[in-house]
Amino acid sequence: MTKQTVSFRADKNDIQSLDLLAKMQDRDRSRLLNEAVANYIELQEWQLEHIRAGLAEAKAGIFVSDEDMQETFKSLRQRLIDAGG
Repeated sequence: MTKQTVSFRADKNDIQSLDLLAKMQDRDRSRLLNEAVANYIELQEWQLEHIRAGLAEAKAGIFVSDEDMQETFKSLRQRLIDAGG
């Protein structure tokens, strides 16, 4: 993989926190930034993929029933209660 240098401005406190994390993990700033960028790209691609799939389902008239939605909310609410939240 070919590497290319990129420069950007960041908050001084964020850079200090990044450097502290790098030191604690015995890694350099560049490695942490590369991991952060890779994670950001992966998350954005995942979100866009699911948005596109949802839009395609909506266009095809595929929707969740009210009953299924209510069951999902009940399940999520119970999980929160069980987790102490």
